[in-house]
Parts: sequence; structure tokens; C-alpha cells
Amino acid sequence: MYATERQQEILSKARLDGRVEVRELADQLDVTPETVRRDLTALERRGLLHRVHGGAIPVERLGFEPAVSEREAVMAAQKERIARAALDELPDGGAIILDAGTTTARLAELLPADRELTVVTHGLPIAMALAGRPHLSVHLLGGVIRGRTLAAVGTWTERDVRDVYADVVFLGINGLTVEQGLTTPDLVEAGVKRALVAAARRTVVLADHTKIGRSEFAHVAPLSAVDTVITDTDLDLELAEEIEQTGTRVIRA
Repeated sequence: MYATERQQEILSKARLDGRVEVRELADQLDVTPETVRRDLTALERRGLLHRVHGGAIPVERLGFEPAVSEREAVMAAQKERIARAALDELPDGGAIILDAGTTTARLAELLPADRELTVVTHGLPIAMALAGRPHLSVHLLGGVIRGRTLAAVGTWTERDVRDVYADVVFLGINGLTVEQGLTTPDLVEAGVKRALVAAARRTVVLADHTKIGRSEFAHVAPLSAVDTVITDTDLDLELAEEIEQTGTRVIRA
């Protein structure tokens, strides 16, 4: 069976059953789990499947953009490693911006208790998690709360961002390619993310490997605006090298 035929069979099964499991597919198709994972990655990059732990689900089941509650359990181990690696990018003091998102929320939970930092965020879960930390000065950006991401968005948010300038922004993203740069499904979210990038000296993108090599609807910024991408070890080495050739550092955690 050719790869395209195998991937079509995987997609058909996912749409019929609502999800597919790597081990089950490997047995049914008589291939290795690694081959199945490559097929799932290829289907995800085409926007047909969404990878979850141990398998994948069709995008029709998710809707256009998963809510925070759905995303929290997806790639949890990888997000933990990415967040821990991001701690090395923190300044000794000064100000940071934490974009809304599940990986940046994990970074917020891991912020050192003894380091004095100013933290700017538009993510409600992040602000709530940090509000009681005595060594942190937390600034919550205003705006309209978008229920799907629990983030403040819109012109108010973008206006507030223009009043600050931070040492580093830790940015979550839905899509990253060399050609299209950073992308996300929603135009309003894209506008806020673009403002966050402009409000910091350095931009560090936190993105698991499923986000890299895919493009979404709304453009945020070119890859040249990104200093560092922190991802997981499942990222294809060729993709990592392609990104690094543009001058952006890649850390595989």
C-alpha cells in the first residue's frame, strides 16, 4: 500500500469512528507505529486531522479552533518540557509578556517564586494563576473576552499593549512555516499577537511540533520577527534546520 492510500484509509477510519489510535492502526495496516505517526503528521499538516495523545481525531469533530478546555490535555507532556525549557529564556528581572494559551499557562505556573518580574498578559487563566505571587507584578490587559481562548482581544487590548515594552514575549501560535511565518485561526487574536510581538525586545515562540509546518487563516508576523522557537523532540530535524537557516534559533525540548 502506498503512503497516500494508507493515509486515505486512516482518514476514512477517523471520520467513521471519530478518532484513531496509533497502535491499532499499526496492527491493522501492518506497519510500524512510527510510520503511522508520520502519516498522522502529514494528514494534520493538510488540515484533515488533529493530533492528540496516542492518536488523532478529524477536524470536523473539533470545529475550526479547539477551546482551551479541549487543548489542555493535548500534548501535555510536550507542553511541560517546552515550558521548562522556556525558563532559560527568562530575564533576571524586568518585564515579560505571556501570550494567552495552554503552553504559556504552563510556563506561568513554573515561574520561579524568588524572581521579581513584571508580567503582562491578556490571558485570564494566566492572570488568575499569578495574581497571588508576592514577587510578581501582574498586569492584565483589557478588552473583550473571547470565550474560546479566554483571552482579552480587540482594539482595547491592542491599545493597552502599546503602553508597554518588555524584555521578552512568550508567544503561543497555531501555525508556523518559513514561508508564511506565524499564523492563527482568528483575525482578532492575530491582531493582539502582532501587537505583543511589537511590544518586546525578543520573541520566543512556544509551539509543539504539530504546529510547525502548518498555516492558519490569519497572519501574525514573519519568521524574521522570532528570535527563538521552543518545541518538542518530535519535530522533524529537516523542518528544524529549515527554520534555523532563516536565523531563528530552534530548541527541541
